[in-house]
Amino acid sequence: MILEEIMQTEVYTLSPEDTIETALQLLRDKKIRHIPIVDKKGALVGLVTDRDVKEATPSILQKETNKKELHQPLSIIMARNVVTGHPLDFVEDAAAILYEHDISCLPVIQNGELAGIITETDVLHTFVELTGSNQPGSRIEMKVLNKAGKLYEVLHVLKKRGANIHSVLVYPDKQSEEYKIIVLRVQTMNPIAAIEDLKKDGHIVLWPNMPGVSS
Repeated sequence: MILEEIMQTEVYTLSPEDTIETALQLLRDKKIRHIPIVDKKGALVGLVTDRDVKEATPSILQKETNKKELHQPLSIIMARNVVTGHPLDFVEDAAAILYEHDISCLPVIQNGELAGIITETDVLHTFVELTGSNQPGSRIEMKVLNKAGKLYEVLHVLKKRGANIHSVLVYPDKQSEEYKIIVLRVQTMNPIAAIEDLKKDGHIVLWPNMPGVSS
């Protein structure tokens, strides 16, 4: 899946000359957390978050200082070296960028202009859908040798059982490089028969450890 499929295309922006007060009001009115800052040509020149605005806003007890600070331009608080993405970037790559840079949003640029924005919430929702976690079903976790063909063997067993698979995740076994962990979400609320088939075929099923099912 690419960013073009999940990005928000209705993006609320401001200019560097707009005030902190304007940004504060926009954040409240639109219930958003990020405001891309663009120049007169529509090019991205910065980014302001709700945290930036809160940190720049004095206590309401400081009335005179409060008025002065709220009328300061966004150019003095905006981040200028903004990490961006492209509509054709993959969602998993964008997730890695958010994680590595410890940021909560990624403006999406196409042909030098702001085309959209994705947030960590957008990415989280996408991964929930991709893994099938929001659909009724069961989770089966297995430990297999880290060698070619093992995933095919597992899927072949489930195919014979007629199990419909929502998603497949594969990641390294933290205890040994010789193994990988395969996590399947299958469209059944009772995976006992599928687990029996997998164990009979010699696979190590880590979860669920069903009572009464031979190990």
